[in-house]
Amino acid sequence: MRRRDLMALAGGAVVVGLSRQARGQQPALPVIGFLGSLSGGSEPFADGFRRGLKETGFIEGQNVLIDARWPEGHQSLKGVTAALVQKRVAAIFCGNNVGALEAKAATSEIPIVFVVGIDPVEMGLVSSINRPGGNATGVSFQVSALEPKRFELVRQLLPQVSLVGALANPDNPNFDSHVTGLEAAAGPSGLQMLILQVRNLADIETAFETLVQRRAGALLVTSDRLFNVNRPQLVDLAAQTAMPTMYPWRDFVDNGGLMSYGNSLSDAFRQGGIYVGRILRGDKPADLPVWQPTKFEFVINLRTAKKLGLSIPPALLTFADEVVE
Repeated sequence: MRRRDLMALAGGAVVVGLSRQARGQQPALPVIGFLGSLSGGSEPFADGFRRGLKETGFIEGQNVLIDARWPEGHQSLKGVTAALVQKRVAAIFCGNNVGALEAKAATSEIPIVFVVGIDPVEMGLVSSINRPGGNATGVSFQVSALEPKRFELVRQLLPQVSLVGALANPDNPNFDSHVTGLEAAAGPSGLQMLILQVRNLADIETAFETLVQRRAGALLVTSDRLFNVNRPQLVDLAAQTAMPTMYPWRDFVDNGGLMSYGNSLSDAFRQGGIYVGRILRGDKPADLPVWQPTKFEFVINLRTAKKLGLSIPPALLTFADEVVE
């Protein structure tokens, strides 16, 4: 469903950058379709996307427009994707796996830029990482490979813990690899892993009740859009239950979480914005290699550690890329 009037692309939501005047005059400015997979238009890291556009010389409302769509009411993701294709936008940006697959199925002509957490070759989005070869390119995280390192950092902080919980979404294509990686990491240490399958916020709340009942000593949150969308609630639940928690992205720590280890999603969206800008300037998606982040951030929130009564070992403080005090 198209949003009416000009709305701010901020506060965790991407919105339609089309004013009444612009819609009525069929402006010559290029229009970027921003495809969201969740109702309500919730899309964190929109500012990162706009920063990337700006770096290539495009500013929303000045020389480019953003038309964001997401499933709402009776409409499906397939339906809103078809609407963008029918409108023949200049490019489609997808910040998630499902949206990328829908866009790829809907058009072989309109350029697509994605941010995904699965191998895009296996997904069928591109022919190869270095030479995508079609109408799609973007950013690819190999998120599952980071779970063992996150587990190791938890062990260094809490060596006395015997039971560690993990939140994982069984609907995530990476679910099996998440679980396998965590169980493999826990095996040699003799630690018991408690894998809690969650699909929504209600499941997350129930999971924390289970963690308390089972007296888990720590929690790992796997990489999944579900957790990112519910980031404030998740951090609050960890605080309410005094649960030391490792998160996949630093944004959780900025919201008061204890610690995180992973790629920067904001930077990934920024790179997506850069690729969209380059395409608008004439580059072809087929010639833009899929960007794979190589920088990993370990961030610790000392204020949260103090509230939990935790003392951070000097080795972890030295390893940290940033310490929030």
